[in-house]
Amino acid sequence: MSDQSTPTSSPSRGAHAADSASSGNALKRGRIGVVGIVFFVVAASAPLIGMTGAVPVAMVLGNGAAVPGAYLAVGLTLLLFTVGYAAMSRTMTNTGAFFAYVGKGLGVNAGVASAFTAVVAYVTIQLAIYGFFGAVMGGTMAEFGVELPWYVWSLIGWVLVTGLSLLSVDIGAKVLGVLLTLEILVLLIVGIASLGSGGPEGIDVAASFSPVAVLAGGFAGTAGIALAFAFASFIGFEATAIYGEESKDPKRTVPLATYVAIAVISVLFAIVSFGVVTGLGASGVVDEVLERSNGLEAPEGVLFSLAEQYVGGWLILPMAVLVITSLFAGLLAFQNAAARYFFAMGRGGVLPKRLATTNSQGAPVGGVIAVSALAALVMIIFAATGLDPVLNLFFWMSSITVIAIVTVEILVSIAVIRHFVKRGDGGLWSTKIAPALSAVVLALGLYLLMSRFNLLAGTAPADVDPSLPESAWLLNPLGWFLVLVPFIALVIGFIVSAVRPKNEQLVKDFAS
Repeated sequence: MSDQSTPTSSPSRGAHAADSASSGNALKRGRIGVVGIVFFVVAASAPLIGMTGAVPVAMVLGNGAAVPGAYLAVGLTLLLFTVGYAAMSRTMTNTGAFFAYVGKGLGVNAGVASAFTAVVAYVTIQLAIYGFFGAVMGGTMAEFGVELPWYVWSLIGWVLVTGLSLLSVDIGAKVLGVLLTLEILVLLIVGIASLGSGGPEGIDVAASFSPVAVLAGGFAGTAGIALAFAFASFIGFEATAIYGEESKDPKRTVPLATYVAIAVISVLFAIVSFGVVTGLGASGVVDEVLERSNGLEAPEGVLFSLAEQYVGGWLILPMAVLVITSLFAGLLAFQNAAARYFFAMGRGGVLPKRLATTNSQGAPVGGVIAVSALAALVMIIFAATGLDPVLNLFFWMSSITVIAIVTVEILVSIAVIRHFVKRGDGGLWSTKIAPALSAVVLALGLYLLMSRFNLLAGTAPADVDPSLPESAWLLNPLGWFLVLVPFIALVIGFIVSAVRPKNEQLVKDFAS
């Protein structure tokens, strides 16, 4: 986030880093490598939750058997984004989060504005997962005779997440590593077993990956719906940049971790969802999903039934446990991400300075407390008003998140182009063409997400069916407010930065 994270032999820089560390406003360097960062990022994407929740819905409402291709297309788009991002990272003094890239390319005010939008993204996705976690825990434990309200389980998770976030970042990475390894292993077992069986119709690559199949129904119809769900499943890959200050050899670690994380998420979702299509049969996949999920009331039933059919009933209990640990892993990953944003904004003077404090473990204690306090407050409000943890807390908040993240990614792509135009150097492909293509495709993705917000968030007017192509952009008043929240945060951040005096640390963190 600042130049403290860049290895250097300069005595002045070394002294500066030492002074910052002693004053408690610097994160500890060299605590996490490529593998650790990838664990945080892939855990944030919660692949088991995506496969049990988002994929079945995308198949029914989207383009059916071509959903694996939609996930692969979005993964390729984000790899295209990473080309320009990686090129710019080699010219950065600091190796912080995306706001630093926006600040360097478009100015400090734009950088701060993007940070505000990113904070909205990470706070809302954590809130969404708290709602889902509470609901899943409540349902699971009720089967064992322990019945407690969803918010009790969410607050138990909140205590554990807060405690782990106050420890060293490498400890959190080790916890995520164990959980994530088991989660990926189970998904691959089910996916490969389903593919290996050939299913009722055999393996049909064209049905899932041909451009004609992926784009069937058009961007305004089923293809757009599937792509919107796929974009939502990549939430959190930006976290690679957030850990730059704490990473080993950040100029190499962060870009490499970004490539690896996107590749892992893309391949994992593509293989496992292709296994689901094969196991169900490409031509009848929609009907099979509806039958096995009880009309999408229990979408997890699709993957669980395939596991029982092609692997064995012994895998069901481990999968049920891993659904819970997957949610917990996501909570921990996004807690760390949001806390580090608050840390950087406090250190730069945009938010109160107390947010920029660290503890003896090198964790951003001020940011952790702020994120945890905000999460607890929102959960209490939702519980007190009787709002549903899934239909309201999860769907509303996660839909805001994906709009916010894609908005920041577009700004980064534009910043890369402007940065290298000002410098007058850089390769044509990596600094001009790739980021320009990335900005265009991401803008298309943002359009799809916003036009289908009524479906993602469940905020369509009472007389509108959000699954129909003609229902695009039809939102109730709450829906319009929620879809605009990331842009409201962007404007507020720009104004705050414009009116506050720039200090040295703000410029280092947000535009160096």
